[in-house]
Amino acid sequence: MTPSDSACAAPYVSGDPYADYRDEAFAFTRLTDLVDRRLGGGVVGANDEFFGERENLLSPAPAVFDVHAYGNKGKVMDGWETRRRRGTAAAPFPAGGDHDWALIRLGAPGIIRGVVVDTAHFRGNFPQRVSILAAAFEGAPSVAELLRDDARWHEILPGTPVRGHAANGFAIASDRRWTHLRLNQHPDGGIARLRVHGEVLPDPAWLALLGTVDVACVSNGGSVEDASDGFYSSPGNTILPGLSQKQDDGWETRRRRDAGHDWIVYRLAAQSEIRAVEVDTAHLKGNAAGWISLSVKDGASGAWTPALPRVPLQPDTPHRFPLRVPVTATHARLDVYPDGGLARLRLHGSPTPAGTESLAARCARAAQACQERDAGGGPLTPARP
Repeated sequence: MTPSDSACAAPYVSGDPYADYRDEAFAFTRLTDLVDRRLGGGVVGANDEFFGERENLLSPAPAVFDVHAYGNKGKVMDGWETRRRRGTAAAPFPAGGDHDWALIRLGAPGIIRGVVVDTAHFRGNFPQRVSILAAAFEGAPSVAELLRDDARWHEILPGTPVRGHAANGFAIASDRRWTHLRLNQHPDGGIARLRVHGEVLPDPAWLALLGTVDVACVSNGGSVEDASDGFYSSPGNTILPGLSQKQDDGWETRRRRDAGHDWIVYRLAAQSEIRAVEVDTAHLKGNAAGWISLSVKDGASGAWTPALPRVPLQPDTPHRFPLRVPVTATHARLDVYPDGGLARLRLHGSPTPAGTESLAARCARAAQACQERDAGGGPLTPARP
């Protein structure tokens, strides 16, 4: 995205605070949000959060604005906001390299395809530019470990202008598997939300150690490839970890007025053997799907074959269906009749030896891409607080 000549937003006066919100559609937003709190994403540190807490960056809800809300430190903003940087009496503006930063843990390690830096309601207090560094760490590093001088950080988004009160989207060209980000705002200001879209790339050794896993779950590398409808809530919700907490935490379609039916196509973490299917209609009481069936295929060009025949569903109820014969697949298709929704789909099984080998090869290619980058340019190290 290239910002317009004027990045400023009109002052808020009254009425709808989103009236001039400049939103755009970005193709990469159909991919998983790797920093989703429901996957375990978190903002683990920041050098400054005087006006707005860093944790607001990953709030799942859109940013809100109350023109009358003031606190002891000033205007209450729904986002991460730092104080105004100052230089010296002779040069009052901050120096060119001065910036604020926040350290972010991805909920699911993966390949980043695009980011949205949302400055909703930050009209006169948004940063001039943003940049993003990424790194791959093992385990659960502390903030001190993330800030070590020998930590290898790589710039995936150079310093780029952003607009105020707008969803600023940036495609990312990187095939590396990342675990952490450093979001920089130059020189200071506020950001309402951060979304990081990409493809989950799980550790094949960990999946093998667990044995039976949900091979469709997004945190294990599953994803939604396509769906017939997502009018009320996203089909991607069906493969989130954990139980659905409310109605819109699942998938719900509009009411059909034709003879068709709704469906979702999933790509599994890797080629897998599926042994059981679990479908939960939690919180969907008058609008759950009436029946479902499941088909699978092995390979993108494979033929769809039935795995679970059409079975009835009960509202607001978990359902368990053992498969009489395990099936091998890379993709699954859930058909719901005629419409409605469900909260979660679980496909219990394990990657096949070929699937594990393919997943390990993807991880190896991602690691090689990072090693080649290190050899060409070397690491970037975050400044100490």
